[in-house]
Amino acid sequence: MRIAIIAGEASGDLLGAGLIRSLRSRFPELEVEGIGGPQMESEGCKSYYPMERLSVIGLFEAFGRLPELIPVRARIVKQLLKDPPVVFIGVDAPDFNLSIARKLKAAGIKTVHYVSPSVWAWRRYRIRKIVKSLDLMLVLFPFEADFYRKHGLCVEFVGHPLAEVIADCPSQSVARQALNLPAQAQYVALLPGSRSSEVRHLGQCMIETAQWLLERGPTLQFLAPMANTQVRYQFQQFLDKSPLRKKVRLIDGSARQVMAASDVVLLASGTASLEAMLLNRPMVVTYRTTRLSYAILRRVVGANISYVGLPNLLAGRELVPEFLQDQATPARLGAALWTFLEQPGNVERVQGEFERLGRQLKRGASERAAEAVAQLISGPTSGR
Repeated sequence: MRIAIIAGEASGDLLGAGLIRSLRSRFPELEVEGIGGPQMESEGCKSYYPMERLSVIGLFEAFGRLPELIPVRARIVKQLLKDPPVVFIGVDAPDFNLSIARKLKAAGIKTVHYVSPSVWAWRRYRIRKIVKSLDLMLVLFPFEADFYRKHGLCVEFVGHPLAEVIADCPSQSVARQALNLPAQAQYVALLPGSRSSEVRHLGQCMIETAQWLLERGPTLQFLAPMANTQVRYQFQQFLDKSPLRKKVRLIDGSARQVMAASDVVLLASGTASLEAMLLNRPMVVTYRTTRLSYAILRRVVGANISYVGLPNLLAGRELVPEFLQDQATPARLGAALWTFLEQPGNVERVQGEFERLGRQLKRGASERAAEAVAQLISGPTSGR
């Protein structure tokens, strides 16, 4: 049995790998092809295009990549129509994957999308095309399942795989030992993102925030896990121009270990906020992009959502501070981080909420997703 699966970035690679592993336990002769990173490839996915080339951010950043991505997408569709898999699974990367799914479903191939696009937040008009493109949507969060059911799409809330993975992560003391950090020092983690565009917009601001904090707490220490060599190079350039060169320790990878070892985390909005929540680390969420991209996003999101940080979205209220675009200043970010450092009671309150939300997401996501896909495969052939 052969399936096709396409992931567009590191978080999707992790989800795709877990799904492949769980599917193979049900179908030992499973063959997998598509686009994936090292995690999916280690599970036997034959990748015929570099996954990192699909990873773009921002409306106008994406436009510049269209001349490259459109022909790639066309070749994939042609290949899968010529030699159909039993199912096509898109993991995240909705603009790329859903257009493929729509054409494949029209040809009678069963289609699945794993990780909902933020259609509940913005560009809600997409829901009509999504319903026409898919046989099954696999979602990570409960509020997403409610949204799709209202629109008549078959949906399965599988929970989030990170809730299982991070449950086995080390305590703060163990993480500090592994990183050779003093047990009694106070550490702030700086996570500017995993993409070059994120670091370009957030790197300088985060370093200036660290400077703001040092003026109040001269003994504070800073850890910055770097997602890849390009991110490290960019962040190092900002750091070299600041007086914090010897105050911020750059660490290759190990983001979860760094967060676990820290007292508070400053991070770019995204999956890292979920990881910090599951690690029970108080955090401040921030984000910046180009002014034009942000202006358009604010206009199309409108009143659909009030928050961008995943802990706040899951709770339906502000659990942790978040500062976006022009609100993301060193003074605002620093003051919010300082509050956590100086008020243990506030930290305990937030951690109690984090534990509650984490239990909701711990559902055996890869197994649930694989079971839903297996039922789809064994069911009636999808129609046009």
